[in-house]
Amino acid sequence: MDYATLLQILDSTIRLGTPLLIACLAGLFSERAGIFDIGLEGKMLMAAMASGAVAALSGSVWIGLLAGIGASMLFALLHGLASITFRGNQLISGVALNFLSSGITVLIAQRLFGQGGRTPPLEGAARFNPIDLPFAEALKDVPVIGPLYYEVISGHSILVYLALALVPLSWWVLSRTRFGLRLRAVGENPAAVDTAGVSVVRMRYAAVLITGVLCGIAGAYMATALQAGFGREMTAGRGYIALAALIFAKWRPWQALGATMLFGFFQALALRPDVVERTVGMKVPISALDALPYILTVLVLAGFVGKAIPPRAGGEPYVKER
Repeated sequence: MDYATLLQILDSTIRLGTPLLIACLAGLFSERAGIFDIGLEGKMLMAAMASGAVAALSGSVWIGLLAGIGASMLFALLHGLASITFRGNQLISGVALNFLSSGITVLIAQRLFGQGGRTPPLEGAARFNPIDLPFAEALKDVPVIGPLYYEVISGHSILVYLALALVPLSWWVLSRTRFGLRLRAVGENPAAVDTAGVSVVRMRYAAVLITGVLCGIAGAYMATALQAGFGREMTAGRGYIALAALIFAKWRPWQALGATMLFGFFQALALRPDVVERTVGMKVPISALDALPYILTVLVLAGFVGKAIPPRAGGEPYVKER
């Protein structure tokens, strides 16, 4: 594999890994607070539809982004209501949201645009366009570093750089702030937190809402940056892959970056069967390459990479002792 091809694959890795990274961080906040959220997929899909539809109608990608975040937060509140207030089964609640979003997104898009559950193609101010970083054009002829900066680091949408910035921000919030320490404590020992006078319900709702915001950004990125519009089932299991990456990362932000980019790398390879064929010396079926990220997901969830210990109070509704 030559250097130019490697740079192209790395560029695709970042673009394809970005929604996984944002969704993984979304699940990180929720699960650190003790709320398992298998509904990441549904919130991303709902956000993708809302952002794509509103951006198409308004012509503004920023209004579309706000719509996507709002739709995702609505689903997050439904999950919080079911799992926190009514102490329902968190996994069933998440699966129900996934099924609901799968149907309602197509119905709404079909009702609005009549294009088989799709939105019209987005262009101009209705989508996030690539940003050229400073000196990218001037440095592109510098050996090794120049092409890396020009091809891989520069030329992404603003949401890609936001996703990368969210990694150190998430680490700082969870590890260095009072809010983050309380959030983690709620996921480990909610009774002790409650005894200290901190509302477990309030902290868990805060975590669920943060999850909604991040899933909204992830879904909006898919519809308005990665692609030019919403399409039926466009998330294609990325919410589940993000959960697998979260387990792979052992619920830590920096490890989440590496895990999601690994999944993104496999997705990028699936788009370049010619590179895989030259590397392994044999023709690989395209269907097998498309299945690579999902095979890796199964291996991770099966515990192939080692035992990951989730937050101790994860998945358990908290009942206040009287």
